[in-house]
Amino acid sequence: MSFPMRPALFALDAERAHRLTIRSLALWGRLGAPGGRSVSDNRLATRVAGLDFANPLGLAAGVDKDGEAVTGLHALGFGAVEVGTLTPLPQPGNPKPRLFRLVEDEAVINRMGFNNGGLDAALKRLPAQRAGVLGLNVGANKDAADRVADYVAGVSAAARVADYVTINVSSPNTPGLRDLQHGSALRDLLAATRAAAGTLPLFLKVAPDLDHAAIDDIAAAVIDHRLDALIIGNTTISRPALVSPNAGEAGGLSGAPLAALARQKLAEFRTATGGAIPLIAVGGIGSGAEAYARIRAGASLVQLYSAMVYAGPGLLVRILKDLAALLGRDGYGSITEAVGAG
Repeated sequence: MSFPMRPALFALDAERAHRLTIRSLALWGRLGAPGGRSVSDNRLATRVAGLDFANPLGLAAGVDKDGEAVTGLHALGFGAVEVGTLTPLPQPGNPKPRLFRLVEDEAVINRMGFNNGGLDAALKRLPAQRAGVLGLNVGANKDAADRVADYVAGVSAAARVADYVTINVSSPNTPGLRDLQHGSALRDLLAATRAAAGTLPLFLKVAPDLDHAAIDDIAAAVIDHRLDALIIGNTTISRPALVSPNAGEAGGLSGAPLAALARQKLAEFRTATGGAIPLIAVGGIGSGAEAYARIRAGASLVQLYSAMVYAGPGLLVRILKDLAALLGRDGYGSITEAVGAG
């Protein structure tokens, strides 16, 4: 489904269009977000990791990297907005072009490389009063001598302003970053960041390109270190069948073609964790039916990103209305009742 601004935005290269969108949302937010959208339905409210969400639909990290448009994004109807990925020091990211639409596949490939203006700058612009939950997604600088120290710095800073913080070890665009998903490196990272977070809810974001052994290892580690939720997942380095001319670009793939892999990994993590930790589903979610399927498969929350590129901001309200209708159809009084119902 298209939206009125799509032709104008698609006439620009993908990164310019993204920047224009964020600036527009930031301005709308500063004006008080007139005409803001919401779906008020008590069945959609849920509580995860000790936090109250008006609805289970969140914005994935990567959209508002520097926390410029939080007010406007909440006004679109999101129950949560996750800012970032933020690194301790500003960094430009990878050379351009680095963001590509795969229009025929309703997909996106990016190799951004944690481009952001740094933690301090973002924290200063975050709104004190918010209409929904705010998460901060933190990472390590590309040239960091001690990546664990970078994560600890990020978690410590985020703890002053955020409702939750996510440790992102899932990006394929920072060399060696995904190595932190495994073995003693992961456990050292979780121990250090858990201590830094204190009572702040701490989430871990992992890649969808994990085998069974890695999934079992991560599940045990997050439970042992008392993390509060697990986000599954990020973009994939795999390439399902694609038809777009941009299909051969290097980077992480997101959007509709990721859905099958994301569903599979959600199910595997649900089995591995035994329901002991809340799961947050990301990847290829573009409809109320798909969001509902992920919830019934074990996700307590879901996050969007690439689907909005093609369907526009009105997608949020459509998904929320469809979720409410599906809950009613199946006799559930709340999202919580549907989680893991199969």
